[in-house]
Amino acid sequence: MWSSPNSIGVVFRVMRFDSADFPDALTLSARIDGGGLHGDLATPSRRAKLDAVRSLYYRRPRGLAFPGLDAQDAHFAVLQARYGLGGVLASLPDCLYVNHPHAIADCEFKPAQLAVAAGLGFVVPPTLITNDVREARTFAAEHGPVVYKPLRFSPYRQDGQALTIWVAEVDPAELDESIAGTAHLFQSRIPAAGFLRVTAIGDRLLSTRIDCGELLDWRYDYDALTYTAVEPPPGLADLITAFLKRFGLVFGCFDFALRPDGEAVFLECNANGQWAWLEEPTGLPMTAALADLLERGAA
Repeated sequence: MWSSPNSIGVVFRVMRFDSADFPDALTLSARIDGGGLHGDLATPSRRAKLDAVRSLYYRRPRGLAFPGLDAQDAHFAVLQARYGLGGVLASLPDCLYVNHPHAIADCEFKPAQLAVAAGLGFVVPPTLITNDVREARTFAAEHGPVVYKPLRFSPYRQDGQALTIWVAEVDPAELDESIAGTAHLFQSRIPAAGFLRVTAIGDRLLSTRIDCGELLDWRYDYDALTYTAVEPPPGLADLITAFLKRFGLVFGCFDFALRPDGEAVFLECNANGQWAWLEEPTGLPMTAALADLLERGAA
C-alpha cells in the first residue's frame, strides 16, 4: 500500500503482486544514492514508488523460476532475483511490514520459538530435539506419552500424491537407530480439552477456541472442528506482546493446547499463518483489523 496526494487529499493505493511474476510481469528499477532507496515497482496495471510505500503484507509468495534457462543459468538468475528483488523489498524506507520477511524466517525455527517462549514465561511442553536414539528413549520414558512433530514443513509425495506429516503419538518401541539419520522433535503429549488460536494483528488479539473431539492434530479434519470466539486466559496477552517484540513481528498466529483446567500450553507461532477461515464462524473482525493495520503504516 502506498499513498499519493490528489485534489481531495491523500489516496491510498494498493498493488497486489507475486514475486514469482518476476521478471515476466513484474519490473523493478531501484536506485540507491544520497537520497536513499527510491525507484519503481510495476505490474502490467500498477506502478508504485518504492519510497512512498507505507505498508507491505508479505504472504507466502511462490518461488522464483526461470524455466527457459538451463539448470546452471537458472540457478544464477534465481539467486540474482532473490537478492536483488528480495533485497529491495526488504529495504523499503518508512514501511510497515506484516511481517518483514527476515523476521518471518527467524521465527520459522521451532527451537528458537520454544526457547523464547519458555524464557518469557509461557507454559511450554517438555521438548527434545535430537538424533540420538538413547536420548529419545530416555525422554519417552521420562515424559511419555510423547508425540513427534516435524521441525519444518516440506513437500512430501508418495506415488505422486501429496502427503502431510501430522503430529502423532510415538510408540516407544518404534524409537530405533533410524533416529540417527536427522534431527527429530519430540514433545510430551498435552492432555488437551481443546485448542486455542490467538491471531495477533498489531495491538489486537483475536482469540478462537477450537474443539476437535479426539483429534491430536486439529488440522487433520477441518470438518470435525467447531469454533468459538473467546477471551485469552489472563496474562497471555502480555506474553504474546513480548514474543512479537522479541522476533520483530506485528502479526502472528499463536497455537495453544488447553488443559482441562483452562491453562494454555504454547505450541507454536506462525508468523505467516492462515486466519481468514476463522472470521465467518466466529464473527471476529480479522479482515478489518488487518486493513486498519496496513492503512496506519509505519509509525
